[in-house]
Amino acid sequence: MTIDVNNESGRKVDEAALLDIARYALGRMRIHPLSELSVIVVDADAMEQLHLQWMDLPGPTDVMSFPMDELRPPVRDEEDPPQGLLGDIVLCPEVAERQGADAPTQHSMDEELQLLTVHGVLHLLGYDHDESAEKAEMFSLQSAILDGWRAEQGLTGPSPAPTTTS
Repeated sequence: MTIDVNNESGRKVDEAALLDIARYALGRMRIHPLSELSVIVVDADAMEQLHLQWMDLPGPTDVMSFPMDELRPPVRDEEDPPQGLLGDIVLCPEVAERQGADAPTQHSMDEELQLLTVHGVLHLLGYDHDESAEKAEMFSLQSAILDGWRAEQGLTGPSPAPTTTS
């Protein structure tokens, strides 16, 4: 799987963890190993511009996803996974830091960025949270992926609770 992480934010983020959790999430979702993903980390001004341009909403947001080939996970185990360009996930560490600090189970900016990366991957794969049933499915899957990755990393304690605003 080709995953590029490009930090344009000017802030120190754990790029290796973002790469690893994105790879883990795509593996769990059974996406073809030759698929491609881009993760871009931007500052609040750049995120605000994207948020206004694409969502017509003011202010920076935590994560935005821009799908390319609209890949979907295989429905059945015997089905071959699709291959292609997943798209871009754009993360904003300034918003992530604030959300992590304000969360009921306070956590670091990097932990929030990891959660947001999984959230972005799921958006690229067609998951959404506009309706309550969709939200329950997406956030349950997001937590399962995050918990599985944390366990694989030997990390203890609860995973960050979903705090995304997008």
